[in-house]
Amino acid sequence: MAWYNNILKRKAKTQTWKRLYAGATGGRLFSDWQTSGNSADQEILGSLSTLRNRSRALARNDSYISRYFQMLISNVIGPNGIRVASKARNDNGDLDLAGNREVESAFTEWGQVGSCTVNGRQSFLDCQKLFIESLSRDGESLIRHLRSSDNRFGYQIQFIEADLLDENYSIKNEQTGNSIKMGVEVNKFNKPIAYYLLRNHPGGSAGSLYVGNSYVKVPADELIHAYIANRAEQTRGVPWTSSILTRAKMLDGLEESAVVNARVGASKMGFIVSPDGDGYVGEETEDTYTQIMDATPGSMEQLPNGSSFLEWKPDYPNMTFDPFQKAILRGIASGLNVSYVDLANNLEGVNYSSIRQGVMEQRDYYRILQKFVIQHMVRPIYLKWLNYAMTTKQVSIPITKYEKFANSVTFIPRSWSWIDPLKEMNANVVGLQNGQVTMSDIQRSMGRDPEELFEELSREKALADQYGIETAFSPYGATKTPVEPDLTGESDE
Repeated sequence: MAWYNNILKRKAKTQTWKRLYAGATGGRLFSDWQTSGNSADQEILGSLSTLRNRSRALARNDSYISRYFQMLISNVIGPNGIRVASKARNDNGDLDLAGNREVESAFTEWGQVGSCTVNGRQSFLDCQKLFIESLSRDGESLIRHLRSSDNRFGYQIQFIEADLLDENYSIKNEQTGNSIKMGVEVNKFNKPIAYYLLRNHPGGSAGSLYVGNSYVKVPADELIHAYIANRAEQTRGVPWTSSILTRAKMLDGLEESAVVNARVGASKMGFIVSPDGDGYVGEETEDTYTQIMDATPGSMEQLPNGSSFLEWKPDYPNMTFDPFQKAILRGIASGLNVSYVDLANNLEGVNYSSIRQGVMEQRDYYRILQKFVIQHMVRPIYLKWLNYAMTTKQVSIPITKYEKFANSVTFIPRSWSWIDPLKEMNANVVGLQNGQVTMSDIQRSMGRDPEELFEELSREKALADQYGIETAFSPYGATKTPVEPDLTGESDE
C-alpha cells in the first residue's frame, strides 16, 4: 500500500500546482520569457547609462519623442510656470498683506534671468522647464544649492547633469556602516547622506577619473536629487521613455524603410537584361563589376540591340502601413502615459465626447506631475531662498518669522481652459450656491488665487469710477430685486 499512497501524494501535489497563477506557468510558450529577481539597483546598474543615452538620442532625432517632452513642458509647467503665493497671517487671523506682498515681490526678483542660476542664463521659469525635461528624458534631475554674491540674496542654484553622479561608484564604508550606491551615500535606512559627483563629465574631453580625488562630495541637504521611484529601495531614476525605446526605434526604422521604398518606387528603377548575354556599357562602374546607369526624372536612354528593361517596383508602403503605424504609436503613447491623439497630433475620427474624456484623464496625469515638481523642486528652492533672504536681511521680515512664512505658502501651477466654457461656468455657479465648491477651488483651477481676483476687481472698479464709467455687471449676485409697477393707481397709504 505504500506505493499507492505515494501515487496519491504526487497526484495531490500536481493538482495543487495547477491551482497556482497561470502567469507563473512554464512550458514551451513561456520559454523565451526572461525574468530577473535582482534588486532595483542591480537591474538599473548595468542599463542606466545606455537607457539615458538612447533616450537623449530619441529626443534629438525622433519627432514623436521630441513632441512628448514638449507636451510635458507645455502642460506641466506652462507659459507662466508654477507661481508662489504667500498666505501668512497675523496673530488676529488676517492675512499679512504687506509681508506677503514683500516676499512674493522679492522672490520674483530673485527668479529673473541672471539672478537665480550660477551660470546666469536661466530664469526660474526656465529652471522649471529644464527640471521636467531632464527628469523625464534622463530619469532624474540634480540641482545644487549654492551660496553666492552675484545677487543680493546670497543664494543661487546650479543644474548638474545626471552623468556626473557616477552609477559605477559603489562601496561599503565599514566604519560608519553607510553604503555608497551608484554615487549616493545612504545610511542603513537607505536615506541619502551625501552625493559623489565626478569633477569632469565622462563624455567630455577630459574624460572620467575614477580615483579617490576625482569626486566632489556634496552633503544631501545641499543637493536636490529628484526622480520617480518604481520600487521601494531604488537609489537612481531611469528615463520615462525606457519602456518604449525599442518600439520607437523600430517605428523609426519602419518609416525610414517605407520612405526609401516609396522613393525607389517613384523612380521607376529596374534592370537591363540581354538575351544574347552582351554586356551593357553604362555610365560608370561600381566595385569594378556592376554597370550603373543614372536615371534622372523625365529622361530616356536608348538601349543596345537585344536588350530590354525589366522594371522593379516595390509595392510598399501599401494600405497596411497606416493602420500598422497607428498601432505602434498607440503602444508608445500608452507607455508614455499620454494620449495617442496628442502624441501623433492626429484628430482624425475624434468627436467631442471622446476628446473630452481623453483630455480630462490626461490633465489628471499632468496634475500628478505638477505636484511632484512642486514638492521636489519649487518648494525646496523657495524655502532655501526664504532662509537666505531673511538671514541676509534682504526682506524686512526677521528670521524669527521664518516658520510663519515657510508654512503658509501656496504654489499655483498652470491651469487649462475649459472644454465647454458655458457649461463649466454654470456648474461653478451652482456649486458655489450649494456650498460644494469654494471661490478658492475655482480660482486655483484657473491658475490664480481669490486674493488676486478680488484685487483686480477692486482695482478695475476704482479705475471705472475715476473715469466716470458705469459698468454693466455686478459680480457675486449683488443684484437688486425689481419693483413691480402699480397699475391700479392706488397707493399703500
